[in-house]
Amino acid sequence: MTIEVTHTHGERITVSAGDVELLTYVYRPDADPFESRKPYAHPLRTLSGQLVSGYRPNDHRWHKGLQMTASHLSGQNFWGGNSYLGPDRGYQRVDERVGSMRHDGFSELAATGDRFRLTENLTWVENGGAEWASEERSITVHSVQPESGSWALDWSIRLTNTRAEPLRFGSPTTAGREMAGYTGLQWRGPRDFTGGEVFGPEDGLDAEGLMGSQGPWLAFGAVHDDVDARSTLVFAHAPENLDPARAAHESHWFVRSTPIPTVAFSWAFFEEFELAPGATFAYRYRVLVADGGWDRERVARHLKGLDW
Repeated sequence: MTIEVTHTHGERITVSAGDVELLTYVYRPDADPFESRKPYAHPLRTLSGQLVSGYRPNDHRWHKGLQMTASHLSGQNFWGGNSYLGPDRGYQRVDERVGSMRHDGFSELAATGDRFRLTENLTWVENGGAEWASEERSITVHSVQPESGSWALDWSIRLTNTRAEPLRFGSPTTAGREMAGYTGLQWRGPRDFTGGEVFGPEDGLDAEGLMGSQGPWLAFGAVHDDVDARSTLVFAHAPENLDPARAAHESHWFVRSTPIPTVAFSWAFFEEFELAPGATFAYRYRVLVADGGWDRERVARHLKGLDW
């Protein structure tokens, strides 16, 4: 299926299929610095137009669709909002801890019929203005398939430490809060995804059972308000992400269905890891956006048919 791309220069890129805007990538956000200014993808929609991402919900204003984050990075918060300061101090507003990600430009914007790819250069900036890391980010929209009612988004990150000292990646769990290892690429669902069904490749595990687990993919399905429709999102790792010999650090799922719908590909759930000065790490992820209530077998079969 042919896709169309609209670029509002200096602000955002929108990818459409037919009369549906599948996603908008906002690369120059104008938000409260406390929310950690950084690019994000919102809205995300299915091929039938169902909204499957949330933006600035009243419980966490810094949650914006699909975005790259780092909740604990060498004392800075690139997630946004209150910072977790340990079991004794809990969450507190510390404005000087909240960093940002600066869009520096695109090295690639390519649309070829049924596929769109962007490659973006960014700088991670700590709150005082020091440049800590350079990132090359790629986002690809592909596999738009009306027959299955689905399309896929690939998101990759290649991050280089530009400091003279190591970057330490962690999470609230590495700082002392149990089972709160959120960091990395994060999705926030819309309000009607609250209480949705979460499942993975193994039978019998729901959101609670999958929290902190490892696996190649995780699915999140829900029934929409207002319309008689279901949607399913599938979050998948590229094979190298789960290969200890190739990944910078092992990944675990951060997932909640209640009280909020959210999934993160956490790269530092239980343990911190360091990135040495001048060193680089890379991860690749896939998000499948589908109309309908998909089951485990259908998810596995469809993912198997998509090449990396």
